Amino acid sequence: MFKNLTYSENRVQNYQTVIKQLDALLHGESDTIANLANASALLNQFLEKVNWVGFYLWKDNELVLGPFQGLPACVRIKSGKGVCGTAAAEQKTQLVADVHQFPGHIACDAASQSEIVMPVMRDGELFGVLDIDSPITNRFDEIDQDHLEQFVKTLELYI
Repeated sequence: MFKNLTYSENRVQNYQTVIKQLDALLHGESDTIANLANASALLNQFLEKVNWVGFYLWKDNELVLGPFQGLPACVRIKSGKGVCGTAAAEQKTQLVADVHQFPGHIACDAASQSEIVMPVMRDGELFGVLDIDSPITNRFDEIDQDHLEQFVKTLELYI
């Protein structure tokens, strides 16, 4: 007998699967850039209705573009600027339903309408951020945030 899953339960199971896939994909690989590249590719393949998935790395007190999937992007973002810079400065996930309502939003891709950005830590210090953009408003919710934060925690084991 098959269990009828609600949309939310199905999403949770799908996220749990992709987190396991990330762990298996990165297991045994020590190259940080390769792991970030595979993590962004995996999320880009897994997530629907996204137009950019990637990393900005914390270097010399600013975020610098790292591995990503999507159109060319802004190369450098100052701490506290835009959604990514705010996530870095506050070291806290930023869940933005409408980027046009976010003070100081940096429009690297005019198609982006909503965004979620999670800090990535290494040895208790800011390493960078995972940035995911969508061409629709209200794309991300608490289920996405919770599971993407778990995805980042798994990634942090390999960077």
